[in-house]
Amino acid sequence: MKQRFTLFRRAKVFYCEDTTTGQQVSLRTKDECEARTLLHSRNEAFRQPILNLQMARTYLSANDPEVAKRPWQAAMDEMATAKTGATLIRHDRAMADKAFDLLRAIPIVETQPIHFLKVLEAGSVSTNTFLRRIHNFALDLGWLPWPVLPKKRWPEIRFKEKRAVTWTEHQAIVASELNPERRAYYECCWHLGAAQTDVANLSAEDIDWQTKIVSFQRQKTGTASIIRFGSDLEGVLYSLPQTGPLFPHHRNKRETHRSREFRRCCHRLGINGITLHSYRYAWAERAKTCGYPERFAQEALGHASKAVHRAYAKRARVIIPPLEDYEKKHGPTGDAVIIPMRAATA
Repeated sequence: MKQRFTLFRRAKVFYCEDTTTGQQVSLRTKDECEARTLLHSRNEAFRQPILNLQMARTYLSANDPEVAKRPWQAAMDEMATAKTGATLIRHDRAMADKAFDLLRAIPIVETQPIHFLKVLEAGSVSTNTFLRRIHNFALDLGWLPWPVLPKKRWPEIRFKEKRAVTWTEHQAIVASELNPERRAYYECCWHLGAAQTDVANLSAEDIDWQTKIVSFQRQKTGTASIIRFGSDLEGVLYSLPQTGPLFPHHRNKRETHRSREFRRCCHRLGINGITLHSYRYAWAERAKTCGYPERFAQEALGHASKAVHRAYAKRARVIIPPLEDYEKKHGPTGDAVIIPMRAATA
């Protein structure tokens, strides 16, 4: 019987060639015995795929007796053990996706690409995101000996377009809000551009009135955020408690509760396409539009990556002034300045 793969040597390194496709792959060895063993394994895997799977189970079971029967549900449960707080809530909510019911009871080592494709077809963008995480988690632990789908075969993740809150929308939201604490909360989100939980957790001790600085620690990354405030936000902060939490009722609410309140307010006003997180996009776009230095805006929003920060501000409309007006305001910059040099002496 003709072999699917053949062996040859080039510059003392052994290669194998696929006689069907002509593809040549290095075996990364100079030892002929080792090269022939690897070649034999490739041919056997092609000739008897079912036997190859059984052999893989046997080898894996020697190190982990549970590997042959461990289902994907075990990987989902194990991932949850390293998560806490809001991250754990999001994980549990994502794992309850009905699309994952097609995969829960299937043993990890018996998974075929068609299983993943059916789950991705039945799910949403969130399914695609979390299935990748489960897949990589199983690979890292050695529960999955090889990738089920190569990187190029995963469907592209396409999120919904995110946009910022406009000044007109923010004014309408604040004007329609009858609850004074919630109204001040939205004002702080607009002026600080912080995440909704970070704003809700602010306390009077985070405000330095002498230097007009609000400083707090971001819950997501643990990094410190230090922002100076102006007269508009100063008036809002004066209306809040001078000791203890600034938003005592909002601090005790979950993120989903605050988001639902904001969504109901937007629904009453006929505003669509924004969430509380849109205030961060609004702050980034405002900073870019008015020419605020990028490094300052990046530091204020707590973005460690320039790419992330630019993604937040990508929809900003920057109006470039005429060059002659800019020159009149800042002075000419293109004139060469001639500095006379003293003559050299002996």
